[in-house]
Amino acid sequence: MRARRLSEATDRLDQSILAALADPLLRDHPLRDLLEQLWQRMAQQVDRLERITAISDRDQASAQAQVRDLSARYERQLRMLERVIRISDRNQAALKELNRALRESATHDQLTGLVNRRYMGERCRQEDRRLERFGGTYALLVIDADHFKTINDDHGHDVGDQALVALAQAFRHSVRDGDLCARWGGEEFLALLSGADLVAAASVAERTLAASRTISLPLPSGAVHLTVSIGVAEHDGGETYADTFRRADEALYEAKRLGRDRYALAVS
Repeated sequence: MRARRLSEATDRLDQSILAALADPLLRDHPLRDLLEQLWQRMAQQVDRLERITAISDRDQASAQAQVRDLSARYERQLRMLERVIRISDRNQAALKELNRALRESATHDQLTGLVNRRYMGERCRQEDRRLERFGGTYALLVIDADHFKTINDDHGHDVGDQALVALAQAFRHSVRDGDLCARWGGEEFLALLSGADLVAAASVAERTLAASRTISLPLPSGAVHLTVSIGVAEHDGGETYADTFRRADEALYEAKRLGRDRYALAVS
C-alpha cells in the first residue's frame, strides 16, 4: 500500500512538472531552465535505475536458474554416488566371502570340514620348530576307518562320504582343546596333540575309539556301524614330524593286525 501511494505521488509530481514546462506563461521564468535541467537529469536517473533493475532481475533469474541446475546436477551425482557405494559395498562383501572361501578351500577338506593334509603338514613343521626353540613334546594319532572299502563297495560312495563326515565329527569331540585333526587322505586321518606325552595321547585315542563306535548310519538294508584303528606315537627328541608320523603309521598297522577297533603305541 505504501509503495502504491508513493508511485501515485510521483506520477502527480511528474504531471505538475510537465505542465509547468509546457505552460507558455512560464516560458520566460528564470527558474524554468533549471527546472527543465533538473527534470531531464531526474528522467535520466530513473531510466538508469530501471535498466539496472531490469539487469538485476535478469541476473537474479539467471542465478536462480543456475542454482536450480546445479542443485539438480548435485542430486543426480549424489544418487549416482549412493548407487556406487551400494554396489561397492556388495562387491566388497562378495570379495570378502570369495577370499574366505578361497582360504577355506586351500586349508580345509571340502567333504569333512577338517583341515587338509597340506595345512596339517605345515602345522607339524611349526611344532617341530617350536620344540627346537622351547623344548617339550607332542604326539601324533594316525587314524584309519576299518573296512572302509567294503562300505563303499556294498553301499556306494555316498554312504562312504556320510561315514567320513560322521567320523570327522566324532574326532572333533574326542581331541582336546587346542589339538588339531586333519583328513590326511582317503579314509585316513591325522591328529596333532600339542604338548601331549604318550599317556595323554593314549587317553585321546581311547575317547576316539569310543566315539567312533557310537556312529550308526541308517540304511534300508540295515544300519552301518563304524570303527577305527589308531596308531599313536610321541615325538622323540631329534626327529622330525615325518619320523614321528612313520612310527605312528607302523603302530596303526599293528593295531589292524591285532584285529582293528583298537589303538597301538609306537616304540621309539
